[in-house]
Amino acid sequence: MKKILSVLMLVCAIFTNAKAEETNMTNDKILVAYFSATGNTKSVADKLATAIGADLFEIVPEQPYTSDDLNWQNDKSRSSVEMGDRNSRPAIASKIEDISQYKIVFVGSPIWWGREPSIMDTFIESYNFAGKTVIPFATSGSSGIGDYGANLQSLAPNAKVMVGKRFSTDVTPEELKNWADEQM
Repeated sequence: MKKILSVLMLVCAIFTNAKAEETNMTNDKILVAYFSATGNTKSVADKLATAIGADLFEIVPEQPYTSDDLNWQNDKSRSSVEMGDRNSRPAIASKIEDISQYKIVFVGSPIWWGREPSIMDTFIESYNFAGKTVIPFATSGSSGIGDYGANLQSLAPNAKVMVGKRFSTDVTPEELKNWADEQM
């Protein structure tokens, strides 16, 4: 009887460990977090999240940007002033409840003045990305992705931050999935 009980306990222990590993694997969720001033980045983020089965989080500024705020030709516009000050940290209206559930976080934004908008710096500094993979993506009419990945790496030194890629709004879900699969 003791032998049978010992075998049953061993089988239960193996089953419990296998279930725990399975649960941990299924809890490694993916997040697509994005900021979009004009809707271009939102379009790409929506396609990406759908293509890879990720959760989606919009980074919304506490004070929304107006078209005057986004006038890059005006040195006194809000976006020009923010981008001229590397310490600028525009406030975000909402928070992710539990970022610890995500193993991989795609972060998307437009490219302003050759880099990510300051609100992305606010976002990265608002959470602990230690042990996570952070993958930037961007939209832009003409600029490349620049130092987006390097900038985020400096703000999240304990994360693995990838170089990232710039996309046009006509990118297909299949192209995004293929790219994401290469990154993960």
